[in-house]
Amino acid sequence: MSNLESYPPVFRQLKASTPPQLAELNNNSNSMGDTAQASSSVDIPVVDLECLSLEKLGEVCKEWGIFRLVNHGIPPSLLSKLEEHVKRVLSLSFESKQALLTNPLSYFWGTPLLTPTGAALRGALNINWLEGINVPLCHLQQFESEDPRLHDFRHYLEEYGRHLSRIATTLFEAMVKNLNLGPKQSESSLDESTGFIRVYRYPSGSLADEAWGMMEHTDSSVLSIVNQDQVGGLEFFKDNEWLLVNPISGTLVVNIGDMLQAISDDHYMSVKHRVRTNKQAERFSICYFVFPAKGSVIRSSKYKPFTYTDFQQQVQHDTKTLGYKVGLQRFKLNAAV
Repeated sequence: MSNLESYPPVFRQLKASTPPQLAELNNNSNSMGDTAQASSSVDIPVVDLECLSLEKLGEVCKEWGIFRLVNHGIPPSLLSKLEEHVKRVLSLSFESKQALLTNPLSYFWGTPLLTPTGAALRGALNINWLEGINVPLCHLQQFESEDPRLHDFRHYLEEYGRHLSRIATTLFEAMVKNLNLGPKQSESSLDESTGFIRVYRYPSGSLADEAWGMMEHTDSSVLSIVNQDQVGGLEFFKDNEWLLVNPISGTLVVNIGDMLQAISDDHYMSVKHRVRTNKQAERFSICYFVFPAKGSVIRSSKYKPFTYTDFQQQVQHDTKTLGYKVGLQRFKLNAAV
């Protein structure tokens, strides 16, 4: 099977198109309106999970909203095996992925915005040049497949998920101390059972100059934890400029999400970020997201009381009607939207 056959049909057209055809195909897709290159790569702050400093963690969350995590305790052999299986599964034919990646997993492409059931939210006006697999960890044991490649894939995802749950809980407990949250609020503000993994593949080729792998956005989560490969392309916005996050093997990138920004009364800021595709190489990443407990009410001096379900429904409504996520601004006290 050629590599081209593993992509969704629209992506195959793009990769095979001449420049004029490429421009026409992108007419109604994700045009790079803000084509500003990241001005430079940057050494983001490093947090050591083995020697966790509450003071440093608090400063990083306030000033950056993103940091590199080292000594996280995930065996290098697990990272290597999972990355290998991610590439293997996403390299299956498009039709095979649609047939094999069934409930509770879901295969999607063209947008990172999914419904609660894992289906791609097609109301988005722009196409993001990515494909991925959505993995709700609390339901992963229900996934069954006679294909040995998927059996091993599930095994490594389960093991990786347990590590990420441990890491997210450890970091959040430290943040709770910094923020002086009460026990009741802190217990409901991060629920391990809400955690899910998404694995992404971003095509290479001439589309790198035509469209974003993932358009600029903030994450809706409490915390997001990213394992990116050595191709790079992750950029974040700070001090009115886009900065490139250097890929460093064996480390993780953690960023603050919208829910933690609200929980912290805007002391910690959800970081705006995006992904640029690469002309020479495909990019793969493995991302973990975790959220507040279902039904728990987020109370803040900056925002109207809301649940994550309220927020999710509003994001989906805005995406369908406006074509983009408005986010926390919808819940801001005395804010005109």
